This record gives sequence, C-alpha cells and structure tokens, in this order.
Amino acid sequence: MPVCVCGSGRAADACCARFHAGEPAPTPEALMRSRYSAFVLDLREYLLATWHPTTRPAALPPPEPGLKWLGLEVKRSALQDADRGTVEFVARSKLGGRAHRLHENSRFVRENGRWYYVDGDFAR
Repeated sequence: MPVCVCGSGRAADACCARFHAGEPAPTPEALMRSRYSAFVLDLREYLLATWHPTTRPAALPPPEPGLKWLGLEVKRSALQDADRGTVEFVARSKLGGRAHRLHENSRFVRENGRWYYVDGDFAR
C-alpha cells in the first residue's frame, strides 16, 4: 500500500485519499495535508471544493510542466475556536532545476461540519 505523499508516514488510504474520496477532514491540519497531496496528485476539483466560496478562484490552471513536489512540513497547527483554525506550513517544490519554498500561515473555517481553506499569508 503506498505511503501518503503528505509526509504523515501513513498509508494513503488511511490518510489523505479518504478525504479526496469525500470524507470530511476532521481538522484544519488534516485538510491542509490533503490539499497539499491534491496539489501533488493534480486533483484540482478537490482543491476547489475545499476552498471557501468567498475566496475560491473560478478555476485552477494545470501544474507547470516539470513541477515536482518535494515535501510538506507542518510547523504549527492551532484552533482559535471550534470553527476557526490556522496551519503554518512549508511546501517545497522544484521546477526547471530550481528549488522553491512556499511558507504560509493558512486560515481555515468549518461550516456545516466541513473545514475549508480560506486564505493565507506568506511567511518568511
């Protein structure tokens, strides 16, 4: 059984794949990990479905040819209350022989029992 690409070390079926199949992610961190793995696997429909409608783009472009995701590190995850949370993460990728690093503090909200990505601030 393949290991999940989110870096949890768990089997994909016991980790992000179940959220990709429709099960609601139980925490902001679980949603963040499933969204990272959706970027790796090019699951744009899932990314749009888990993006809050107030900030969601109309569409997502396909990944740039040659983009390789290298890993996810969750630095911090916190709940502000039962329906609001934040996750600080670093996602690493490589494109055209150059390494890239996305360090973001993301905001999440829970509505009708489902967590959604709202937006994030780039960190340094």
